Amino acid sequence: MSAPTLAVWKFASCDGCQLTVLDCEDELLAIAAALDIRMFLEAGPSELLEHYDVSLVEGSVTTAHDAQRIQEIRARSGLLVTIGACATAGGVQALRNGADIDEFCSVVYARPDWIETLATSTPIAAHVTVDHELRGCPISKRELLATITALLARRRLPLTAHSVCVECKQAANTCVLVAHGTPCLGPVTHGGCDALCPSFDRGCFGCFGPSESANVDGLRTALLAAGTGDDVLIRLLRTFNAGAPAFGDAAARYSAGHAPPAADGDARGALRP
Repeated sequence: MSAPTLAVWKFASCDGCQLTVLDCEDELLAIAAALDIRMFLEAGPSELLEHYDVSLVEGSVTTAHDAQRIQEIRARSGLLVTIGACATAGGVQALRNGADIDEFCSVVYARPDWIETLATSTPIAAHVTVDHELRGCPISKRELLATITALLARRRLPLTAHSVCVECKQAANTCVLVAHGTPCLGPVTHGGCDALCPSFDRGCFGCFGPSESANVDGLRTALLAAGTGDDVLIRLLRTFNAGAPAFGDAAARYSAGHAPPAADGDARGALRP
């Protein structure tokens, strides 16, 4: 049986998630032996086929051209897997959403009249059906390899449903928020990073996006009790996953002064399920 064909596509992004694929190093040799890599400009191959068994898509849609291109890629792909925060939530560039795009262009570019762009940066799933998502900025090498292995073995794709807090407990980390008052998005962030930042006594920046049923208001209560103001929380929410509704909507509410009143009592209770 012939090896499944693979394509890796880039939209608006920094290429960091594609570099994670290349960073697999020794494992990449086994991947290349098991998959027929036909389109991966970052690595060299650029053969346009009528059909690819698997497409990995990095980046968000920010132009009319890309909105059309993702439709064509979807039509050519058996399975379409989005990789990284840009592809799954719009990325850092989603900070433009809700702002004046013309003003942004005039500040950034010397000739804004040369720029053709949409007013928003949107995830791939806003345009086509996505079969699986790998989150992160960049994605986790471990999760990438697990996904590719599952595809090759025709197993169910791995899903992470817990928050970063679970991975902190598994790593026996001291909670940086409860113990030190360090601002941390871990309680409301999708797991998968192996609690990288808290393992080095830093707060989670939320690069894997909101967890299921993320209680951002509860986290705000705990942060206020620890002495962290709304301005810090808003900045944290408006980073890698500013376009994710759970983060973006909460940041917009807090900025507009529509935050719920902070609860009294033990702030740690706000972080419990």
